[in-house]
Amino acid sequence: MTFPPVPVVRALVTGTPPHPTPQAEIREAARTLFPRMAARPHMLDVFDNAQIDTRALARPLEWYLHPRGFGEKNDVFLQEARTLIRRLAAEALAQAQVAPGDVDAVVVVNTSGLSTPSLDADLIGALGLNRHAARLPVWGLGCAGGAAGLARAADLVRAGFRRVLYVAVELCSLTLVKGDESKSNFVGTALFSDGGAALVVTAPDVPGPPPLAAIHGAYSTLIEHSEDIMGWDIVDDGLKVRFSRDIPTLVRGMMQENVQEALTAHGWCREQVQTYVVHPGGVKVLGAYEEALALPDGALDASRRVLRDYGNMSSVTVLFVLHETLKAAPTGRALLSAMGPGFSAEHVLLEFPGT
Repeated sequence: MTFPPVPVVRALVTGTPPHPTPQAEIREAARTLFPRMAARPHMLDVFDNAQIDTRALARPLEWYLHPRGFGEKNDVFLQEARTLIRRLAAEALAQAQVAPGDVDAVVVVNTSGLSTPSLDADLIGALGLNRHAARLPVWGLGCAGGAAGLARAADLVRAGFRRVLYVAVELCSLTLVKGDESKSNFVGTALFSDGGAALVVTAPDVPGPPPLAAIHGAYSTLIEHSEDIMGWDIVDDGLKVRFSRDIPTLVRGMMQENVQEALTAHGWCREQVQTYVVHPGGVKVLGAYEEALALPDGALDASRRVLRDYGNMSSVTVLFVLHETLKAAPTGRALLSAMGPGFSAEHVLLEFPGT
């Protein structure tokens, strides 16, 4: 009996647009963006309670203080997203010692802008990737997309594609709708930020540097009748964020069982998992994960550091957490988890080298 190869991550590169902005400055800008909300007692506290110090933006902060239409925002998305992922993808390929022409599949994940042709077409032309490479653009998974994209890249390796380039990019700051003083838009302005990540996932026998992690499987869950929990509403001014239920409460109610199902499906048990790589949707979401899974103190420190230094970059964020986790040279089994619109949960089972 022949078993499919266990895909491995050969390189992981992260980056942001060139406009890092202190949260304190964004908080002050909110007085101009949301005069009625800002005038209400304690409403601006959401910027402090987010426990974010700095966020990267696609444009200087002053740019956001003026009304912008959907077309203008999307033009910025195309320009900045292409620039960012070209750089990150080139760095990841170099680190993985994979020639651009040897890439046989490209996965691109995003949810915060529109592009037809999809962003993978631009990457193929700009970097000289194999023009016969299989292309898998993935749109609409939001914060869960970073985990789902990694799972799909691994699936492609199992299917016989030996060198897969996987890129995620989000410019969530461009979804700010000036003049909309809804609570969702206000909270999104306190959390959302911009960034990208590029990974190279290969078959284990492909020559190159030592693997960063092996990908043993994945598990997806779509919660019935939950499409109202999170997503975009399409308005004349662009993509407007939708939050309509208490996500931390949902995490506390479902995550223990859902994680157990994910592990059991692949013959793992909770006691074998040494590391949790969790998307930091917010500090309350992280607290709910810790409570639901009875995690020890410090288990999600990498997630908190990424939230503090970068904010919530939707799909990209969990890949930043993986990058941060790898700095500590972890060993053993790990679970990478993210939740997003649908409402859905995505888990990826990883194993770090050294065991």
